[in-house]
Amino acid sequence: MYAEDLNVYDVIRMRRDVRAEFTGDVVDDATLWRILDAAHRAPSVGNSQPWDFVVVRERATLRRFADHVAEKRIEFRDALPPERAATFEPIKIEGIVESGTGIVVTYDHQRGGPQVLGRATVPETGIYSAVLAIQNLWLAATAEGVGVGWVSFYDPGFLSELVGLPDGIRPVAWLCAGPVREFQRVPDLERFGWRSGRPLDEAVHRETFRG
Repeated sequence: MYAEDLNVYDVIRMRRDVRAEFTGDVVDDATLWRILDAAHRAPSVGNSQPWDFVVVRERATLRRFADHVAEKRIEFRDALPPERAATFEPIKIEGIVESGTGIVVTYDHQRGGPQVLGRATVPETGIYSAVLAIQNLWLAATAEGVGVGWVSFYDPGFLSELVGLPDGIRPVAWLCAGPVREFQRVPDLERFGWRSGRPLDEAVHRETFRG
């Protein structure tokens, strides 16, 4: 297990949005449970814990979702200017089948009742809570040597039907999860020339946004 030799800063630096490095092995149940436990320990507004996790391993379901995502990828590519389409073409956007495990993270706005402490004036804090669970999951997975890839090329209605979400429960993310050969040192979107990151000193402001 990687975690014994890593501190939290190591894991943050190592974390990548994984697409092509999955080994093809399926993450074992004990490791998956530790990762989901870490996700479930995330902070949430009013302690509402508005998330659920749907674990998908049926090959036919993974394949069906992968085919849907491929269609959405083509739609996005065809809407790009030619030079951006050429940059985008070699970028792999998912590892749905290769990872062997999909984790659908959902959000329930009704969880915690009508008066969720802390959500009254900023209702988005509910969905933010689900995203914090995803971050916990992602970092825990990285510490375990398990790669995670966030797939966002899909129609939410399609995904809701695919995994049988009840009315009022919305999908936040499909996460591909599986053991990896390595974590890339440079994020894919930088390696392929889509977009570079910016330095911290451009993101930090003092007192006011213009400060």
